[in-house]
Amino acid sequence: MDRDLLHHLPVILSVSRLGGFAAAAMELGMSASAVSHAVRVVEKRLGTRLFARTTRSVALTEAGEHFIAAIRPALESVAETLERQKAASGSITGTLRISMPRIAFPLALTDILTRLARRHAALTVETVSDEALVDIVGGGFDAGIRLGGMIAQDMIAMRLTPPFQAIMVAAPDYLERHGAPTTVAALTEHRCIGYRHITGGDIYAWELLDAGEILSVALSGPVRVSDQTAARDLALAGIGIAYLFEPLVRGDIAEGRLRQILPATSIEEPGLYLYYPRGASQMPKLRAFLDAARENLHSDNPVAGDPRRAPAA
Repeated sequence: MDRDLLHHLPVILSVSRLGGFAAAAMELGMSASAVSHAVRVVEKRLGTRLFARTTRSVALTEAGEHFIAAIRPALESVAETLERQKAASGSITGTLRISMPRIAFPLALTDILTRLARRHAALTVETVSDEALVDIVGGGFDAGIRLGGMIAQDMIAMRLTPPFQAIMVAAPDYLERHGAPTTVAALTEHRCIGYRHITGGDIYAWELLDAGEILSVALSGPVRVSDQTAARDLALAGIGIAYLFEPLVRGDIAEGRLRQILPATSIEEPGLYLYYPRGASQMPKLRAFLDAARENLHSDNPVAGDPRRAPAA
């Protein structure tokens, strides 16, 4: 058995997943030259090129795709076996990779990660922010976090937060200068903080209830962002009206820093869910996350996050 080849296989997987030597080097804690050397060693042993390299990108060749498809299940099985063995001795180790939108942190993830860090010091949770619904298996993730309506039906899903509303808010200073809209139609006369989707590039139309119907309302304003936390900051600064998930601004509303606008127009979102492939919950590292998430969902005392935030309903 070629021990050098086995030693370098995790490097090959990392390069294929991340699409570059520098990104793989950062993930593995290696130098880019060491990653490049590992790839050359494996390619030389196999007698074929696994990656097509240009000055701007690294992509799998056809032979590389076949090779990755063959070795990935075996290496993942070995890693899971080692994790289970360590878990049996009372130690949860390894790296849990999660794809998630940025908003997951203030709504749930910060509290969950705090519980995990206090309980499992040897476990590393790596999060990658992406607003799109990604292929978590193909992307090398153990799990993903999205709104309930965005999850593929072949995945197992577990609730991370209660359902919540999407609401409009503005600072008292803004309302004193511009007045408060009294109808959905009147929003077109106001300065609204817009959103652009990072992946699709389209501008998000606010979904609002009007006379019992859900309308998609296209609005304009002085600033357009791709992150709800940025929209919250701009609303607090009096820049304009923001469209936000209610738990993100619950404390701000309670303490008067923001005021809700047209509450009858608010729609309800299903809440955030963790999702993962069938069978993945057997991994000790994912089970540890699931346990912390269940505790957080049913707790009235958040352990982290904004201390001004009221507990989730």
